[in-house]
Amino acid sequence: MKSAAHQFYRTLSLTAFLAALLLVGCAKKAAPPTPPPAPPPPAAKPTVTLQANPSSIQKGESTTLSWSSTNATQLSIAPEVGPVAPEGNTKVSPADTTAYTITATGPGGSESATASVSVAAPPPPPTPPAVREPTLEELFAKEVQDAYFDYNKADVRADARTALARTADFLKNYPQVRIVIEGHCDERGSTEYNLVLGDRRAAAAKQYLVSLGVSADRLTTVSYGKEKPFCTSSNEECWQQNRRGHFALAK
Repeated sequence: MKSAAHQFYRTLSLTAFLAALLLVGCAKKAAPPTPPPAPPPPAAKPTVTLQANPSSIQKGESTTLSWSSTNATQLSIAPEVGPVAPEGNTKVSPADTTAYTITATGPGGSESATASVSVAAPPPPPTPPAVREPTLEELFAKEVQDAYFDYNKADVRADARTALARTADFLKNYPQVRIVIEGHCDERGSTEYNLVLGDRRAAAAKQYLVSLGVSADRLTTVSYGKEKPFCTSSNEECWQQNRRGHFALAK
C-alpha cells in the first residue's frame, strides 16, 4: 500500500515538473520579436550655383565662369568646358551668345544651374571723314605752273618748257577750263618797253601750249609789264620772280 502511494506521488511530481517546463517554453515563444535597426537617412541631394562675370561681352572678349557645389562627387560644365572641381572658376571666350550649364551629380541625385553670356558684335569702325573733292580752283593752283624768262628775253627756256608741259596736261584733262596768260617783267626799263616785252612773253607761252595740243581759243594773253610785280625788292632774286608768264583762270 505504501509502495503504491509512493509511486503515485512520484508520478504526480514528474507530471507537475513537465507541466512547468511546458509553461516556461510557451512563455518564451510568446515574447514579441526584437525590432530591426532603423534604415540610414537618405543621401543629401547636391546643390550647385553658376555665375558669369561679366554676363555681356564684345565678340573676341572673355568672361569668367564661377561655381560652387555641395554633396556632389562629379561636376561638368557644357558646352566646351567639361569636368570641373566642386568649386572654382575658369575663363571662356564664346564666339556667340551662349548658355553654360553645370551639372552636379552625387549619391543623392543630380542638380544643374545655368548662366548665360551675351556676345555682341564689335562696333563698326568709325566712318572716316568724307574726302572732299578739290575744287577746280584748287586743282588749277596745284597743277598749273608759271613759266619764267631770262632778263630782257621772251625765249622759252628749259625749266619753262617743263612747267608749260604740266600746264598743258592739266588743260587737256579739264577741257572746260579757259585761261589768261599774263606777261610780267621786272622793274628795269621803261613802262612802254616792258609792256611790249610782257606781251612777247605771254605770246611765247601761248604758242608753246598750242604746240603741245592745247586749243588756241582757250588761251587769252595780256601784258602787265612791270606794273604788277610779285616781289618788290631790287635784287636779282626778286627780279627773276617778276619775269614770268603767269596763268589765271578766265572769268
